[in-house]
Amino acid sequence: MKIAILDDYQNAVPALDCYKILDGHEVKVFNNSARGLGQLAIRLAPYDALVLIRERTSLSATLLDKLPNLKLISQTGKVSGHVDVAAATARGIAIAEGVGSPVAPAELTWALIMAASRRIVPYANNLKDGIWQTVSTNPQLNGLGRTLRGRTLAIWSYGKIGKLVAGYGKAFGMRVLVWGGEQSRQAAMADGFEAAASREAFFEQADVLSLHLRLADATRGIVTASDLARMKPDALLVNTSRAELVEAGALEEALHAGRPGMAALDVFTDEPLPPDSPLLRIPTLLATPHLGYVEQDSYELYFRAAFENIANFAAGKPTNILNPEVL
Repeated sequence: MKIAILDDYQNAVPALDCYKILDGHEVKVFNNSARGLGQLAIRLAPYDALVLIRERTSLSATLLDKLPNLKLISQTGKVSGHVDVAAATARGIAIAEGVGSPVAPAELTWALIMAASRRIVPYANNLKDGIWQTVSTNPQLNGLGRTLRGRTLAIWSYGKIGKLVAGYGKAFGMRVLVWGGEQSRQAAMADGFEAAASREAFFEQADVLSLHLRLADATRGIVTASDLARMKPDALLVNTSRAELVEAGALEEALHAGRPGMAALDVFTDEPLPPDSPLLRIPTLLATPHLGYVEQDSYELYFRAAFENIANFAAGKPTNILNPEVL
């Protein structure tokens, strides 16, 4: 098969052990994203199969119409709204889903919490400039970092990632407070954690608040400006899930207003995030370039499943097909 692997920004995929699964196929790895429907259609038109790295590229009905050779979309992880499944099915294009793991995103969440709480990045950057034990040369921003023990870790949604983060918080001596649907709250209490008395209390009591919801129509913009305004002036908001969970523009305004006092983000509405983004000019924001699943063990797991699905499809034994009616 003629296979395209999209958006491998670091050209990491060919170095994976699992890459050899595609031996015998014609494979092209693209290291940059095509901008615009026309450019993307021209790039992808020759291929029988596409390997998507999570949601880095969206496949709309209009785009699929321009890909006459496409037979298979092999997804790393699960399809999450970036592929028009109905359109693919109508055009006879099979979609194979992969597997995932909560470990890497949960560990990154904790790394961001630690780094932001102790101001590690500005301390380290200033040290390179010969400035000792200084967060900022602006006296208003040059505060001390702080420890986590005894403080409240608020987790919205107690799923696989939320559970791991809650466990890390407990290990660090934090009070863990959970909000979300009834199932999330009940599961958290069964594990010995607290459920917030109300949404308002959840935001008001948080010293660190971490979002772990799935993005869907019901959760898009679910964190509002009024929610953020309830947070403490020294609280930290962490988002390693989806940027669209927060009402558009609300976090920027909240940080400028000082509630919450800090944020740590790994996800953005526009990715890759342009270097002139206003977000990057906010001194109380720690930003990383969507690294939640970008990690060696995760890549081996994700791509092995995606490549095995391609090999099985090529051999006439398709596996993990989301839309089996096309077969």
